[in-house]
Amino acid sequence: MPTVKTRTYDPVKVRAALTGQLDAISAAVRALDDGQLARPTRLGEWRVRELVAHLGMVVSWVPLHLHDPLPPQAPITPLHWASRTRTAATAVNATAVELVAEQFSGDAAQVSGELDRQIGELWKALDSADGRRPDLVIPMRFGPMALADFLVTRLVETVVHGDDLAAALGLDPFPHDRFALASAARLLADAFAVQVPGGAVELRIPPYAVVQAVEGPRHTRGTPPNVVETDPLTWVRLATGRIAWADAVDTALTAGGERSDLSGYLPVLG
Repeated sequence: MPTVKTRTYDPVKVRAALTGQLDAISAAVRALDDGQLARPTRLGEWRVRELVAHLGMVVSWVPLHLHDPLPPQAPITPLHWASRTRTAATAVNATAVELVAEQFSGDAAQVSGELDRQIGELWKALDSADGRRPDLVIPMRFGPMALADFLVTRLVETVVHGDDLAAALGLDPFPHDRFALASAARLLADAFAVQVPGGAVELRIPPYAVVQAVEGPRHTRGTPPNVVETDPLTWVRLATGRIAWADAVDTALTAGGERSDLSGYLPVLG
């Protein structure tokens, strides 16, 4: 994997941001009625019910696997996680279908109650003696990961899928936590720079991130010849395939320079 300067994320701020994201998601799910559970989403064949079930998987991973044995390899980073998500699409879909059948098959009250139960289990796990260990490493789908790093990936998941939920339900805007949105934008920008290494294009996501990517001459001073600039939420949607490049150009992003078309390199996450 190409070298990109590793960002650090304050664990206290990550915990607070995750609390904010899950509180907002929980409130939206508690407001659902039975008909809204059947609404389509922008995620293929998933209805809102499958989306909520997936969110349940996102929050329940830590309590379910906190004490599992670790595989014999060095811990991976959130950037490694981002590079591997495409390989898990089939398994993620199968898990969502399974969870709908086993835990999220009831009416809206049952579905929201189950999600709230899983969120409560997450906080109990994080507040336990093991969950508070600063050196704790847990197993995840692609290898072991420091719990503090894993919670950063949960910020990305809750921003992306909170936005999916908002799109399905017509909630505009969704009340994303500022630190969560910043973390998601930064991690996805860094992952893009890893996946498309180079210095020909400067990607700007004010006020959170600036990275250089795409093979070609590296910019060192003055005005870069190839610049892409967009807001954080548009970048998250582009990087996760929620919107197409052509639909965002000149409306939600600006792109200047002969190398500034990034459509062939997106999405970043599968």
